[in-house]
Amino acid sequence: MTSSNGQPAAARVPSAGPLSVGGSPPVVDREDLPDRIWTWPNALSALRLLGVPVFLYLLLGPEADGWAVAILMVAGFTDWLDGKLARWLDQSSRLGALLDPAADRLYIVSTLVALALREIVPVWIVALLVGRELVLGLALLVLRRYGYPPLQVHYLGKAATLLLLYAFPGLLLADGEGWVATIAEPFAWALTIWGTALYVLAGMLYLIQAAGLVRAERASRTTR
Repeated sequence: MTSSNGQPAAARVPSAGPLSVGGSPPVVDREDLPDRIWTWPNALSALRLLGVPVFLYLLLGPEADGWAVAILMVAGFTDWLDGKLARWLDQSSRLGALLDPAADRLYIVSTLVALALREIVPVWIVALLVGRELVLGLALLVLRRYGYPPLQVHYLGKAATLLLLYAFPGLLLADGEGWVATIAEPFAWALTIWGTALYVLAGMLYLIQAAGLVRAERASRTTR
């Protein structure tokens, strides 16, 4: 599942180092990252974004589940690979910090909607995961009001996203017939349950970190 509004984020995150609250991952301003576009991680993130409408068409149009599963598996692999390449090649960038989480959230939400329309996943899972995104969206607006950039992606959130991106193809396979569906079903639901739990837990950690930042800012304003 960007720059801040109001006061410049640099005023909140000094150049001496990123801000950390309660041992959680530091808050890194995207504006402090290099302004690069043509990088391998950015290309992979863009490729994932381009795959979303194709995936939805395959799933809801001709119901070509095999090709839809292939796209989701490639998306899950590139989600892992672009982060590795950014570190290995030292190619972190402002654009990458925007594209990567945007692609993750778009895949999860669009996949959930498609699977719900085909009655493959229960409505409560859709409500839980989409609700998590809405709550974090509101938290982002609050952070921007106080001049903070969006929170850095937590490793737990990345792990949950990866689990869900592999759970959804499994659910598609389990919806079919034959021995493949029989084998895929328990694994798919295990990944779905664990992925959902970790995704919600990561959202709670983001909220705790956001609340800590807001409290710290309010305390600093009262002492001025």
